[in-house]
Amino acid sequence: MIIAVDFDGVLHFGEYPSIGTPSIEAKKALAELKKSGHYIIIWTCRNGDLLLSAINWLVEHGFPFDRVNDQEPKNAAIYGDNSRKVYADVYIDDRNAGGLASWDNILNYIAYLESQK
Repeated sequence: MIIAVDFDGVLHFGEYPSIGTPSIEAKKALAELKKSGHYIIIWTCRNGDLLLSAINWLVEHGFPFDRVNDQEPKNAAIYGDNSRKVYADVYIDDRNAGGLASWDNILNYIAYLESQK
């Protein structure tokens, strides 16, 4: 599955444009998802120097990901472009209706979706 994960308010505890303390639960969950073969796209409104800072922070703190604000290449080929809105099977964002679920609930939901294939 392709999983798009928001940066601010999901992977760290901080107020935009600052970057705060890493969420250990998020890091563990992303590592588990990556190990299970999922494709992880960090999906953020950051750009320019703020985006570069976020990418450097992700690498520095060992968060696994495949792309940032960029389509998985097969989908870019299918749809003929690389729009700003990335295609994903699941979007994880603190601005969801109802807020950000616990990482245990997120992992269980993704496992459920996988079992339905």
